[in-house]
Amino acid sequence: MDWADTADQAAFRDEVRALIGERLPERYRGHREDAHWQRDRRSDDPAERDAAMSWTRALAARGWVAPHWPKEYGGAGMTPMEQFIFNEEMAKAGAPLAASLHGVAMLGPTLIIHGTPEQRQEHLPKILSAEVVWAQGYSEPGAGSDLASLQTRAVRDGDEYVLNGQKIWTSGANTADWLFTIVRTNPDAPKHRGISFLMADLKTPGISVRPIINMAWGDDLNETFFEDARVPVRNLVGEEDRGWYVGMTLLDFERSGISSAVGTQRSIRALIDYAAGEGRHQSRLSTVTSLRGEIVDRMIECEVSYQFSLRIVSMQNAGLVPNYEASCAKLFNSELGQRIARTGTKVFGLYSNLWAGDDVRSPMRGAHTHAYVSSIPSTLAGGSSEIQRNIIATRGLGLPRG
Repeated sequence: MDWADTADQAAFRDEVRALIGERLPERYRGHREDAHWQRDRRSDDPAERDAAMSWTRALAARGWVAPHWPKEYGGAGMTPMEQFIFNEEMAKAGAPLAASLHGVAMLGPTLIIHGTPEQRQEHLPKILSAEVVWAQGYSEPGAGSDLASLQTRAVRDGDEYVLNGQKIWTSGANTADWLFTIVRTNPDAPKHRGISFLMADLKTPGISVRPIINMAWGDDLNETFFEDARVPVRNLVGEEDRGWYVGMTLLDFERSGISSAVGTQRSIRALIDYAAGEGRHQSRLSTVTSLRGEIVDRMIECEVSYQFSLRIVSMQNAGLVPNYEASCAKLFNSELGQRIARTGTKVFGLYSNLWAGDDVRSPMRGAHTHAYVSSIPSTLAGGSSEIQRNIIATRGLGLPRG
């Protein structure tokens, strides 16, 4: 691992910082919790829409909407270390990536590899311009970690597929325009076969989205229902019944988790600054000395998280593909976020029961209480902690299965 930037990397870091300093709209400065790029792009407020789209144009001019895409498809063709630096500086500034994460990180790379020229021509430019935002329709009520057990059916009828079934935990579907999904086209085939990868306009008759309100009153998670919804066969990506292999394609090898590492560092530093300053009268640090040690533990863990990220990108930069190393980072980062949230609520004691953002008595606008209830799924999403531990045990430590 090399902790220092090369001359070229330092110059690139300065370039990223300069763009953020010059072009990032005021709405996205200061880590404002009410500023959400994907919502802003469809906001009724012209100022919010303009902020979202002006930032998108600033990034698109350099190919930075999709940093890892090849340049011939509108990306920047960044090396793993350049992606690391870019994502680190964006996370430090709290700047949005100004694109559909599912479109940029998942669908785009899939179309680049498996899509037809017509599909790439139709969909890739709209991802980069933010004209279309995508959601991922994979999980079902009975098919989460065992995704190949999915039951949503697609029956071909001429030039269309007729879809019936349900998806759940469809992140961002309530503000998305299109959905990519995997569906069962051959129920008689082994479960990893007989699955096809389809793209569907969410305005298609028979497709409905129902938000799931979480404990923090957020509505990012959704249920998606298909009731005789007709999707053109031209929206099939790859071969029919071979969609499992298409759906597992990811060209984005930026698996370092640097955004999470920077986010946890920012959270613990903000907690310390507030508890020692504006929130001193609410803080229990002066009366419960054990909390000071707990905060020190969190600070150390934040540094460990950063080192995990740097290790992974160093491997990528050397041409290696992280495996159990990425699982170590994911496991540690998701559980660290939960520990920071718990520490924050303990620092403010009973004041943490007040978490309305507009209540002046809420410590840090209730940030740590919101984080506490929001962080529960973090050890499930993206591969549960149990799955990560199995990967570490079998692939990292060489332990036997069973």
